[in-house]
Amino acid sequence: MEDVNVIKLPVTEERGPKKRARPPTFDPEKEEEKRQKNVRSLAVLGQKDSSVKLLEELVFGAEDELVERLVEDDETLLEDEVQESGESEDENEARLQLRPSRKAAWVDEDDELEEEVDMKHRFRRDLIRGEAESTMSKQKLQQRMREQFQKSMGGAPSWAETSVKKKKAAADEEEEEEEEEEEDDLLRRTGNFVASSDSLPSGILRMKKCLHANSARPSEDRLTTIQFHPSAQVVMTAGLDQSVSLFQVDGKTNPKIQSIHLERFPVHKAQFSLDGEMVIATSLRNKMFYLYDMMEGRVAPVHSVRGLNEVRVKEFSVCPEGGALLLTGTGGYLHLLTLKTKEVVRSMKINGNVSGVAFSHDGGKVFVNSEEGEVYVWDMRSSRCMNRFTDDGCVRGTSIAASRNGQYLACGSQSGVVNIYSQEACLNLANPKPLKAVMNLLTSATSMTFNPTSEILAIASRVEDEAVRLVHLPSLSVFSNFPVSKKKIVYRAGCLDFSPHSGFFSLANNKGHAPLFRLLHYKDF
Repeated sequence: MEDVNVIKLPVTEERGPKKRARPPTFDPEKEEEKRQKNVRSLAVLGQKDSSVKLLEELVFGAEDELVERLVEDDETLLEDEVQESGESEDENEARLQLRPSRKAAWVDEDDELEEEVDMKHRFRRDLIRGEAESTMSKQKLQQRMREQFQKSMGGAPSWAETSVKKKKAAADEEEEEEEEEEEDDLLRRTGNFVASSDSLPSGILRMKKCLHANSARPSEDRLTTIQFHPSAQVVMTAGLDQSVSLFQVDGKTNPKIQSIHLERFPVHKAQFSLDGEMVIATSLRNKMFYLYDMMEGRVAPVHSVRGLNEVRVKEFSVCPEGGALLLTGTGGYLHLLTLKTKEVVRSMKINGNVSGVAFSHDGGKVFVNSEEGEVYVWDMRSSRCMNRFTDDGCVRGTSIAASRNGQYLACGSQSGVVNIYSQEACLNLANPKPLKAVMNLLTSATSMTFNPTSEILAIASRVEDEAVRLVHLPSLSVFSNFPVSKKKIVYRAGCLDFSPHSGFFSLANNKGHAPLFRLLHYKDF
């Protein structure tokens, strides 16, 4: 009998089926009560959250949102009122735009007080422009500091440009356009008539910088002469480059009319004749001078003058009566030369050397300034000395000028002082006192001229750059805004002149240019 391996399996106990838990009994009333309780709890919780949020907004910020809500409420209320009253949407928008602005809650009276600042402090001394500015208001001090900053920066920086400055620039452009229109109208109306203008105000002279009068042909050497034609819209320049040029004056292009070259003849002085049909030109070392007939286009040299015993002829003046020149000789001599016969008809002599000559408005008298500081008054018809006086405080005289209305006489000295006298006092008094001593020039006063209306006296020194001043004669004060420029344009001025009705002012400088300025107060050329 074979052995049989018997595997015993583990015996598991028999269990009956698993019993499920019995669900609780469902009570509808309890469930509804529980739901209502939850709803009430959520509502209370929501109210608490919104109140907490509002409190947080008021404490920690959100003012903008609050203001927006208030504005929206006001606009909604206003729209409702408009709709009730039957107004249109356009009327509604107009009313919204015209709503009154909110006023400040409070005003500091100290802000309105103009507190004066002591300008003598060492930190503010550089900002003052005269002894009168020992104190200055805060607003003016801020403006002065702003101007100094812009000057040091070469202008206002781009980041400092504001809408106010842009508006001002636009206004300035409009003003310039109006001035250009006025200038165009001026050039269309140029003619032989007297300018009608109100009295010239003092302080600031309204002017506009124009293109150089000789920009179409600058001189290659120092300019010695600038003169406006007595009746035409023309200006003449002459200089050491041996040329005389004529330009039409329009302030924009100033086109060249004609230019003549005088061989080996550097021009010391050139002048129009009284009728404006001829130009007289003298040189530095020649006894000869030129006559340029503009009507015929002919240049005629005058090699000799009968009765003239001078080595050279440099300075001269055109007589107001016409047809004659008053030549300045050496040793105090003055020679009256007629252009028709080219001869000297009579001579006058003063003590010392002649430094300047000026005719009275009618040409009957001539004022002569000597290097010794004395002024002589001569009668041109009788060649008799009517009066003689010493220029007040003058050591050496350098120039002289007389106004066309017969009211003023100006005497310049080597020290730069210009004395302004009454012509009547100079004719009748042995020791007249000046009405005003102008001390704005620091070097020799070499050039002077009055404008045709006798309201402006132009004075200059050729010894120093930018040494030109314009004097307001009714108040005997100097205009404060000339010359004022970011860069030099005047340089050393050797000659000055005004147009026939003071509409333009120009000068001749050592750079070969003739800067031109439009005087906006005067409406005619």
